[in-house]
Amino acid sequence: MDVLERVRSLCLALPEVTERSSHGEPTWFVRDKKTFVMYADQHHDDRVGVWMAAPPGVQESLVADDPEHFYRPPYVGHRGWLGVFLDVDVDWEHFEDLVENAYRQIAPKTLIARLDES
Repeated sequence: MDVLERVRSLCLALPEVTERSSHGEPTWFVRDKKTFVMYADQHHDDRVGVWMAAPPGVQESLVADDPEHFYRPPYVGHRGWLGVFLDVDVDWEHFEDLVENAYRQIAPKTLIARLDES
């Protein structure tokens, strides 16, 4: 499975997530309204990654501890969003947790409750 397909399958497995292109890249939305993960295939540099919502402090901590894998993305980085490089070895278990946390930052409480039930 290629990287985009892996990201896609993780995002679309969450309740009421849809995908459509935004700014020329695959992007995942909660209830087709609010973005929680955006693919970035050499969007502003020569790297492949994703930009995702993150809980307060996570971006700063991960970027400081592991800049080979994490970065502050343009446009949304000032809001605490996290950039994750996908053109390096990816810890997919950790990545899955980051995607779920991104979802939890954006999804309404009713959808988070559904996620917790499963």
